[in-house]
Amino acid sequence: MDNYRDLILARVDRQQPTLEELLGPKVMRGDGDLSPLEWATRDQVPVLRAAAVLVPVVEHLSGPNVLLTRRSDNLGNHAGQVAFPGGKIEVGETPQEAALREADEEVGLKADFVEIAGFLDTYETGTGFRIQPVVGFVRPGFTLTVHDGEVAEVFEVPLSFLMNPRNHERHKATWRGKEREYYAMPYNGHYIWGATAGMLKNMYDRIFAEEGFEGVAP
Repeated sequence: MDNYRDLILARVDRQQPTLEELLGPKVMRGDGDLSPLEWATRDQVPVLRAAAVLVPVVEHLSGPNVLLTRRSDNLGNHAGQVAFPGGKIEVGETPQEAALREADEEVGLKADFVEIAGFLDTYETGTGFRIQPVVGFVRPGFTLTVHDGEVAEVFEVPLSFLMNPRNHERHKATWRGKEREYYAMPYNGHYIWGATAGMLKNMYDRIFAEEGFEGVAP
């Protein structure tokens, strides 16, 4: 993946959306990609909340890795799941500001180590979050301070593994009484699935699919 940086810079959006655009009618990707989201009753339809995540591409000399977290089991939303650093966008914040703030608060990754590359497609979850993924190149040498109330674990996965379509598995589960299909990318004992895997699949589709890239197999 010697040219990963050039490809990312060439194919992400360079202009971040406003909050109005983020919550507007146009949604490019989401949990409904493989199984359309259907609501049995009006009460089940979630109220959309704006969020942002940092997709941290750590630029090691040995090759780029993506930094991920495993959320605390005590959280109300998506407890125990693998996720990017991120969270809700506060009043007055841009998606980029929110992603950088959350990365600092959750794992102690300082903005000084992050070069923002651009923005992937907005992603909507079945739980009502409209997420803006913010791709950043991370300079090695940082020291993490994990907020153990939110994050149980931090780990890295080679970008070449995540951008290999052979590792983009499709799994099924029952949710709200219906069988649903979702992406999963199991790696070294970590179960990367759902929205996180969906956003990584979008990253592959936008940036690497045209190259016919196939990286590291399981």
